[in-house]
Amino acid sequence: MYRSLHEGWTLAAAGTPAETAGDPAWVRPPAEALAAVPAAVPGCVHTDLLAAGLIPDPYHDANELALGWIGRTHWTYTTSFQWQPEGFDRVDLACDGLDTVATVTLNGTEVGRTRNMHRRHRFDVTGLLRPGDNVLTVAFTAPYAYAEEQAARLGARPGPYDEPYPFIRKMACNFGWDWGPTLVTAGIWRAIGLDSWSGARIAEVRPQSRRDGVDVTVRIERVAEGAVEVAAAVGNVRVEGKLAPGEQETTLRVDVPDARLWWPRGRGEAHLYDLVVTAADDEWRSRVGLRSVELDPDAFRIIVNGEPVFVRGFNWIPDDTFPARTTAADLRERFGQAIDAGANALRVWGGGVYESDEFYDLADRLGLLIWQDFPFACAAYPEEEPFASEVEAEVRDNVARLMGHPSLVLWCGNNENIEGHQHWGWPAELEGRSWGAGFYYELLPRLAGELDPGRPYWPGSPYSGAPDRDVHDPATGTIHIWTVWGSRDYTHYADYTPRFVAEFGFQGPPAYATLRSAVSDDPLAPDSPGVRHHQKAIEGNLKLLTGLGAHLPRPETFDDWHYWTQLNQARAMSFGVRRFRALMPYCMGTVVWQLNDCWPVTSWAAIDGARRRKPLWYELRRAYAPRLLTFHEDGVAAVNDDAEPWAGTLRLTRRGLDGTVLDEATVPVTAAPRAVAFTPLPPGLADAADPAREVLVAEFDGRRDLRFFAEDPQVAYPPAAFEVEVADVPGGHAVTVTAETVVRELALFPDRLHPSATVDDQLVTLLPGDRVTFTVRADERLDRVALISHPVLRCVNEDRS
Repeated sequence: MYRSLHEGWTLAAAGTPAETAGDPAWVRPPAEALAAVPAAVPGCVHTDLLAAGLIPDPYHDANELALGWIGRTHWTYTTSFQWQPEGFDRVDLACDGLDTVATVTLNGTEVGRTRNMHRRHRFDVTGLLRPGDNVLTVAFTAPYAYAEEQAARLGARPGPYDEPYPFIRKMACNFGWDWGPTLVTAGIWRAIGLDSWSGARIAEVRPQSRRDGVDVTVRIERVAEGAVEVAAAVGNVRVEGKLAPGEQETTLRVDVPDARLWWPRGRGEAHLYDLVVTAADDEWRSRVGLRSVELDPDAFRIIVNGEPVFVRGFNWIPDDTFPARTTAADLRERFGQAIDAGANALRVWGGGVYESDEFYDLADRLGLLIWQDFPFACAAYPEEEPFASEVEAEVRDNVARLMGHPSLVLWCGNNENIEGHQHWGWPAELEGRSWGAGFYYELLPRLAGELDPGRPYWPGSPYSGAPDRDVHDPATGTIHIWTVWGSRDYTHYADYTPRFVAEFGFQGPPAYATLRSAVSDDPLAPDSPGVRHHQKAIEGNLKLLTGLGAHLPRPETFDDWHYWTQLNQARAMSFGVRRFRALMPYCMGTVVWQLNDCWPVTSWAAIDGARRRKPLWYELRRAYAPRLLTFHEDGVAAVNDDAEPWAGTLRLTRRGLDGTVLDEATVPVTAAPRAVAFTPLPPGLADAADPAREVLVAEFDGRRDLRFFAEDPQVAYPPAAFEVEVADVPGGHAVTVTAETVVRELALFPDRLHPSATVDDQLVTLLPGDRVTFTVRADERLDRVALISHPVLRCVNEDRS
C-alpha cells in the first residue's frame, strides 16, 4: 500500500558557507523570513520562495543574478504526519527524486543519504515509525558546496563554463547554459511516500519487447522465505512462474499470437498492450509495444520492425528550469507542437534529466521515437568514487524504469564529450585525469547490454563509430554542425553530406509578447539591458547580425531586428533540413537544435519559453512534411517519406517578378516510397537573364518551391502591393491577402496586439495573383486596422512610403 507524503512541508535555510555569503548582487531575505517557508512537494526551493513572495520572478529582467545565494545555501524540508500500524511486515520511505545531496531523517534518526538527482532511493523505516505524530526531514547540502569540494579533491575538469556541474550528479543546465539561466536548485523534485508491504514486493520489472511478444524479467524483494508465485500477462496471454525460496529474479517469456506491432509516426499504428505483472499479493501495471529496433552503425540508420526510418526530429531540453513545474498538460502541448511541425522523434539531451514517466508514456501513445542521452554533457567527468558507483546505480535504475517503452529506441552515452576530448584541447588540461571514457566505452554499454540487450547503445554524439575515428567525419555515425552559427553562413550546410545530423541550429529571438512580458526595458532594443540579459550565447547578438550576411538588410529599428533575425533563423534551418532530407537514404536523420526553451530567451528553439511558436516552427512544418518539394543543388528533389509512390508532372517556370513566364518545362516525376526523385534543371531555367528581376518556380502535386536568383537586398522588388480583407470568425479573425505584386515572406505577428493571439501560418511568399488566408485566434477581438498594419503585418519588400 502506497501513501504519498506531499502535504504539510516547510522549508528553512540552514546556513550559507561564510566564504560565499557576501556577493553584492545577491538579494537575500532576512533570516527570520527563511525559517519556515511553506513548501510544495514535488517542487524546489526557488519555486517555494517565489510562491511565498520572498524572491522576485527569476525569469524577469536580470533577477537571476540576485538569486545566486540559493544554490550556495543549505536547506531543510520538514513535515509531520500521522501514522498507525496496519499489520504490514515492512514500510519503506520511497523517494523518487531528491535534488541532490541530502540527509533523510525520521523522528530524529538518520535513515539515509543521497547524492544523485537522477535516481530513486528507498529506505526501510519500519522500526522508526511510531503511532501518532511522525516528523520527516530532508536536509540538503548546498549544491555548490558539495560540487566544489569534490572538484578540489579530484582536480579540475575542462568544460564550457566556470561551473562545477561535472562533480555532482545533477541536471547540468541548472548551472547555466548558452540558452539557460544559472538557477541552482535543491528540493524534493519528484514523489515521496510510504510503501507498506508484507511477504514480497515487486522491486523491478524489465520488459524486453520482441515483434512476437515480451520477455518480462521480474525482480522481487522479500521479507519472508517461501516460494513466490509470479505471473505476467500481455493482453489476453498470461504466463506463470515461481521463485523458489531465496530466489530474487526470473524471466517469463510471453508470446503473443498474431501480434499487432508498435510503429513510429508515419509508419503505422502505435499499438500498445497492457502488461500486468503479479508477485504474491503485489501487482505492477504498464503498457508495452511489440517491435524490434536495430542500429546500422556506420550509416547510422535506426531500423524499426525491419524498416529504416528517416528521423525528422528535435532536441529536447528540460521544459522548465524547475522541472517539477512541468505538468502532463505541458508535455501534451509540447509534443503536439513537435508533431504538428512534422517531427517523428525527440532526442532527450544529456545536460538535462531522465524525463518523467508521463513523458515516455506520451511518446509511446503518439508514436514518437525517443533517443535518450545519459546525463553527461559538454565536459570531462570524473570516474572516481563516489561517482562511479552513483553512475552505475543511476543507470541501473533508469534503464529498468524506461526500457519497457517502445518509443525509446536508442541509449546514447553523452553529448559532445568525446568531441571535447578529441578537439577541444582536453588532454593537455586533464594531465592524465579521468574524463568519462570508462563510462562511455565500458560501464554504460556493459549495463545496457546486461539489462536491455534488445535496444542499441551508442557511446556519444557526435561519434563516428570507433574511439579512434574523428567525430567530425560526416561519412559515418552522427555529426553536430556548429560551424554554421558559430562562424559560417548557413549556406555552408550545402558543403556537408552527412549520414545523420544529431544537432544543428541557428538562433532567433522569442515572440514579441514573450520578450515584452519578460523584460521591462522601455523601449525594447537589441542591446537594452533586459534583452541583452536574455541572450546567453557568447557574442549571440553579434552573431545574429553577422548571420544576416547578404541575405537581408541591416536592421535600423528593433522591429526590423526582431522580424529579420526570426526570418533568418527560419531560412537557415529550412535550408539545412531540406538539404539533408534530399540526401535520403544516404542521410537518414536530422535532429534540429532545439524544440523548446526552459525560460524566455533568445535561442535556437522553435517554441519559445512562453510556449509560443516562432517563425522557425512554421518553416520547419513545411520542411518536415512527409512529402517535400525542394530545390537541391542543380535540380529539384521530390522527397517522398511515404509508403506510396509519389507521381505527377513537375512544372518548372522561370518568371519575371511581375509574374511573366520567361521559360518553362514540364517533366514527369515518380518518387518511389521512402525515396527521393531528383530532376536536373533543364537548359534555360538554371540561369537568369536578369538575376535581380527573376525567380524560378517549381510546382508538383500542389506543392511549390521558389528559388530567387539573388539575395533579397539585391532583388529589384516592387513595393509590396496587395489587398487585405479581415473577417471575424469564431474565436478570432480571418485575414485574406491577395497579392498584386510579389510579396516576400509575408507574416502576421498578432501577439503584438494581445498575448493570447496566435496565427496558423507564417512566412508565405506570394506571386502576383496569389491569395492566402491567415486564421488568427485570440481571447478577445483584436483591432482590425492594427492587425493589418506595421509592425503586425510584415513582409521583406513592404512599402515604407
